Amino acid sequence: MKSENGACGVAPFDASLLDRLMEERGLDLLLVTSKHNVQHLLGGYRFFMFDYMDATGLSRYLPILIYRRGHPELTGYVGNPNEAYERDLGSLWPAHLDLRARGSVDAMRYAMEYVTSAGIEPSSIGVEAGFLPADAMMALQDGLPGVRLSDCVEVLEELRAIKSPAELDCLRIASEGVVDAMLATFARIEPGLAKREIVEILRQEEVRRGLTFEYCLITAGRDLNRAPSDQRIREGDILSLDSGGNYRGYIGDLCRMGILGQPSPELEDALAAIEEIQQLARRPIRQGAMGAEIFEAVAERLVRPREGKLSFVAHGMGLISHEAPRLLDDGPIPYPAAHRNRPLHTGMVLSIETTLQHPRLGFVKLEDTIAVTDDGCIGYGDGARGWNSPGR
Repeated sequence: MKSENGACGVAPFDASLLDRLMEERGLDLLLVTSKHNVQHLLGGYRFFMFDYMDATGLSRYLPILIYRRGHPELTGYVGNPNEAYERDLGSLWPAHLDLRARGSVDAMRYAMEYVTSAGIEPSSIGVEAGFLPADAMMALQDGLPGVRLSDCVEVLEELRAIKSPAELDCLRIASEGVVDAMLATFARIEPGLAKREIVEILRQEEVRRGLTFEYCLITAGRDLNRAPSDQRIREGDILSLDSGGNYRGYIGDLCRMGILGQPSPELEDALAAIEEIQQLARRPIRQGAMGAEIFEAVAERLVRPREGKLSFVAHGMGLISHEAPRLLDDGPIPYPAAHRNRPLHTGMVLSIETTLQHPRLGFVKLEDTIAVTDDGCIGYGDGARGWNSPGR
């Protein structure tokens, strides 16, 4: 039932799981400030006005969700005055809403005011250290000097690790949209186009499919540089498009290959070898399988002698790239492999990617988005796995 401020007061996440995770870390209270975790805890809500940028005046937009362990009914939310329009539409579920904050420091002060007025006396507070501005952190330390502050990023990652059916649907739509946009882009490529022009075509195609374009890493010919640039594609060049596009905040991050012309037998063999590794990596994925089994399944293929550099990565996907489950500690993004020797669960989503950087052939890669199921896995946006070209 909605309260007078338009809120329904019912948590749209597994509050009992969050309580357990907080108890394991000795946390009494959470002050959540990252856009992605605020979105998750608010059931998908993301304030439209600051969806792209946070800066405003001399400060920044800083949403704060306040959660007390064991008491979801006391959840509070501090936001911007213009979020009153969303409140009036019933978009915000917390029973306590304070929509006065114009910057980061006053947002934190309003959050502390609520903690005090609600009679909450925490001895330990979880904050997202990488997503809390220094001035807001100082205001918190000054306002509650006797309270222990701890990073709660991993607690919130564990909460998000298993996706709901609605979240899985967002990831499927994002992934299918990215690959479909890539196919449309490959069909429009012609000699003389610059890499940055190709990326612009891809951006338009993703937006046309209802996605928010985030980035595209692109290579052309034998060059291994992946930045959009004025480099122009020529007849016979290969092309890799590795793009992130999101749907309602959930990321579709995939890579597909194209060519202006017909691939040589050597190129066919190179992409086939990468596809073999991608498929081998899927075989152990299922409810209850250990994360390490993915790497064991491809280990023999990765150590075979070959020309060029071959690499393999598997990581979690969702509201951000490289979220839980975190399966490797020696990959491109530094973090501990906390889930490598823990079982996978139905509803977890992984990115599986194999890359060959070849001195003669160029950059060859496939990246897939894989959802764990009870008896296996399913690939989202699983098409266009071969050499795509305008004539194919």
